[in-house]
Amino acid sequence: MKKLLALSLVAASLVGCAFAQTLKVGATPVPHAEILEFIAPELKKSGINLEIKVFNDYVIPNIAVEDGDLDANFFQHIPYLDEFNKNKGTHLVKTVGVHLEPMGVYSKKIKSLSELKNGAIVSIPNDPTNESRALDVLVSAKLIEIDTNVKLRTPLDITKNPKNLKFKEIEAATLPRTLDDVDIAVINTNFAMNANLNPTKDALVIESKESPYVNIVVVKDGNQNKDSIKALNKALQTQAIKDFITEKYKGSIVPAF
Repeated sequence: MKKLLALSLVAASLVGCAFAQTLKVGATPVPHAEILEFIAPELKKSGINLEIKVFNDYVIPNIAVEDGDLDANFFQHIPYLDEFNKNKGTHLVKTVGVHLEPMGVYSKKIKSLSELKNGAIVSIPNDPTNESRALDVLVSAKLIEIDTNVKLRTPLDITKNPKNLKFKEIEAATLPRTLDDVDIAVINTNFAMNANLNPTKDALVIESKESPYVNIVVVKDGNQNKDSIKALNKALQTQAIKDFITEKYKGSIVPAF
């Protein structure tokens, strides 16, 4: 009898394994991978093994989803996605929005923007959407004025620059490393936090919570109705996730659902 019971348990285990799915999702380390790690046990209950692939890059995880090497990714906002599809000819679509990461201005040389000197050097992201977004943060800080008729703005679209700021366009992931060499840097929150910078404590200025740059889950068009993707979306939009984001990130990241 015991032998039959043991065989039954093994058989049940094998059946469970047969139906288990592996869902590969690309993410940047903080907070995206941390959020995905939080929901992994819940997905496991649904028979989905969440495999998180961590990237310090904004291009590779999109190409990987397009090529089918990843099922989804979680790191970007809609303006970046739209520009990526346009420039790369990819077929990527949003499923759900999860949170907003307010972009911030950081410095190792000054403690207030009022200390910023004439001719100060500013590092900003070099990808089109985040560069435009960073300039908008500087506009909100009243450091520059810009041509609002241009959709994706660059330093060439600055109309007033009273402090004669000099701009360095740098890959977003490496911006924290520029802080020793520039006066201020405008950094995406995920990369700031990955460099042990706390947006609510260390940023001289932080982006408004009304920003349109909500971080989203992205899949290749045609895959958005897969059961595993629907399960991922559902797990990312629960009260438990709201509480996790609020408690862990203390306002530096804001739930967006």
